Amino acid sequence: MDTILVVDDESNYLTVMEALLGEAGYEVLTAPSAVEALKIAGVSDLDLVLTDMKMPKMSGIELLDEMRRLYPDLPVIIMTAYGTVEKAVTAMKKGAFDYILKPFKNEEILVTIAKALEHRHLILKNRLLNQELDKKYGFPNIVGESRVMQDILALVKRVAQSRATVLVSGESGTGKELIARAIHQCSTRASKSFISVNCAALTETLLESELFGHERGAFTNAVAMRKGRFELADTGTLFMDEVAEMSQALQVKLLRVLQEMEFERVGGNRTIKVDVRVVAASNRDLKEEVETGRFREDLFYRLNVVHLHLPPLRQRQEDIPMLAAHFINKYVQENLRGKTRITPEALKILVQYAWPGNVRELENVMERAVILCSNNVISPHDLPAELAPTEPEAKLDIDRFIPLATPLPEALEAIEEQMIRRALEKSGQIQVRAAELLGITKSLLQYKLKKYHLTT
Repeated sequence: MDTILVVDDESNYLTVMEALLGEAGYEVLTAPSAVEALKIAGVSDLDLVLTDMKMPKMSGIELLDEMRRLYPDLPVIIMTAYGTVEKAVTAMKKGAFDYILKPFKNEEILVTIAKALEHRHLILKNRLLNQELDKKYGFPNIVGESRVMQDILALVKRVAQSRATVLVSGESGTGKELIARAIHQCSTRASKSFISVNCAALTETLLESELFGHERGAFTNAVAMRKGRFELADTGTLFMDEVAEMSQALQVKLLRVLQEMEFERVGGNRTIKVDVRVVAASNRDLKEEVETGRFREDLFYRLNVVHLHLPPLRQRQEDIPMLAAHFINKYVQENLRGKTRITPEALKILVQYAWPGNVRELENVMERAVILCSNNVISPHDLPAELAPTEPEAKLDIDRFIPLATPLPEALEAIEEQMIRRALEKSGQIQVRAAELLGITKSLLQYKLKKYHLTT
């Protein structure tokens, strides 16, 4: 049940409003003065304040100022019998949700209250959503004890409080979007929208429409006006991934937006002003792209106000055990598995692997391992075969182990049998894995097992 505080120095209005709002299903508190209202607000969980404009000692406008300072998300509706345009404008400018003149119709004030409460519920819902996003995309999900990652996170905290444009570089899978979201969540824009767009996923025409929106009839199938990502991100953050993939023509338009924070929708002529914090990302070296003429130098300097470079996973191997544990816990919960651990042998393989797909590849491997492991223990057998370190090729000492007089077919069979034995041992006697190591099918392996009497 929503709780409404009614403030008025006329007792008859308090009685009328208490009865009206109570019948409408609200919990109603009343205060005969603004001073008393502040006391009640300090000890009550309010959802709305409905206050008279003209009261002794402290006016409704002064109460509005205090409520906005102490409880910025609490909607306030002003009532007055002395309504003028100037007072209405003053109240709205100071943050009043709405303004109602006495005497008012019951239906009118109930509709206004319903709208104000709907607005408050939306704010609270968005706050909860942002808290969930913070858990998912904030620092708890950016795992790393290495010096380089700690330096990056410290820089994220510092730059987040500014309005500066940020350029995040790094190989695919290093977590560029996670860093962008962390910047947003640590900033004063955290309660606003975080909008992302992948510049490599769309053609030039579609990307322009996606960024700046379009008017109805701007092109074929444009049956209605559509806002672009810049409009949707107004007062929030826009994450532009793979920005190096933009065409030269779009780079010019993006440069103008970053300079002026204004643009026109495709097919339109009305200038739209926005306040957007841009975080751009690229897996290419933008300096090299500038030198080759594929990327505008002036746009590069606009984007590169603060530069964060994420190192590949192979350059921060000390973070791999912590990342592996993080992903194991994540997918144990998602797949409702019991407590799962990884053996030292399997962890050694993870640390020694080069991870060309970076953190994203590691996450996929750990998800697979959690699903496939037996007895909630991840062993080397639960990891993809390609992760196993390759042993240096040893020169086969034929003169020592195979007499010169040995017929070639017999010598090849001896070598083949030993390779099969070694593959079985390395794969833990799992025929599928042994066949993968040998580069043959499982059925062919089974045939050769029978041939060399290696079946049990």
